[in-house]
Amino acid sequence: MPIGRVWRVPIGEQEREDGSGPYALGDMLAMARQAWVEQMERRLGERGYGDYRRTDAAVARLLLRAPVPVGRLGAPLGVTRQAARKVAEGLRQRGYATLERDERDGRQYKVVLTPDGARYAGAVLAVIGELNRDVGSQVTEDQLAGADAVLRVVIGTSGRWSRTARVPSGPPAVAGGY
Repeated sequence: MPIGRVWRVPIGEQEREDGSGPYALGDMLAMARQAWVEQMERRLGERGYGDYRRTDAAVARLLLRAPVPVGRLGAPLGVTRQAARKVAEGLRQRGYATLERDERDGRQYKVVLTPDGARYAGAVLAVIGELNRDVGSQVTEDQLAGADAVLRVVIGTSGRWSRTARVPSGPPAVAGGY
């Protein structure tokens, strides 16, 4: 299917070009996510980080800004507090973070990047930038804007993500990269 095809009927009812049934947007989104994660794993592995986990990209963005209480990691990741504790513990076990008592609330622990963790987070963000530029170099600005619009509709129909995820502004110009 060529990139940029215009859908004239609802996506779930759109016939594929080979006539074999409806276009499976959900399947395409799932495959795209898996391909993205595999590229992240490969490229980070080439940089010496063979232990990439799916949550690392979101956590890297959060923790590069400032330490975050363990309990507040859950919402941006779309996971429970218990799962957020496992993410924090995984970072600690890999040497990328420490868990320190919050000076304002001694009952809470905050996740703080170690120097190795800051380097790893920088590598994660660099790979994301490379992948964004790679995709952007293969499509036109209009195609990228169309994909962005579809993804925003998908995100907006999910109650959890539309409430918890910080949805970035629209795509930048392809020539300028991400």
